[in-house]
Amino acid sequence: MNIILIGYRCTGKTAVGRLLAELSGRPFFDTDELICRRAEKTIAGIVAAGGWPAFRKEERSVIEEVSRREGVVIATGGGAVLDPVNVQCLKENGRIIWLVASADTIRKRMGDDAAGGKNRPSLSGEPLDEEVRKTLAQREPLYRRSADLVVNTDDIVVEEVAAVICSAIPETFICPRSSSSFMKPS
Repeated sequence: MNIILIGYRCTGKTAVGRLLAELSGRPFFDTDELICRRAEKTIAGIVAAGGWPAFRKEERSVIEEVSRREGVVIATGGGAVLDPVNVQCLKENGRIIWLVASADTIRKRMGDDAAGGKNRPSLSGEPLDEEVRKTLAQREPLYRRSADLVVNTDDIVVEEVAAVICSAIPETFICPRSSSSFMKPS
């Protein structure tokens, strides 16, 4: 059984996924990283060359491939849920966790991640505040419909998110440490 992390940009999918994989000894796959490696371009480069449809086509191919694996942690791109085939492939062999954050938190994290922002092209060409709010509103029903578990990442650190996930789905994901060892010291 795979553990799949979905959610908007900057909700913690990659950081949480890497930690869950490290703690459990499972392989970790970030679909955006796999797409870029395969295309030998950044996401911005793929979008510049072929538009978002070219990126989504590569995304579907990567998701179909990685979702066939067993016992892995997968962090998807924020728009992976736009394609019902992606969701179907991921659900066939996994539990989907939706990492949620408010629009304000997302914008702050995007601002703090200057290097990553260069690889995250605009989805709409609108100002960032407007784009985040509109895109969250459009995708929220898709995230909700896809998710087996929802974890809000606004006010908790990566270790706490991992602890919530491990304790919520122990039947498919046994972390080697107790959840208390994940907690950041006060």
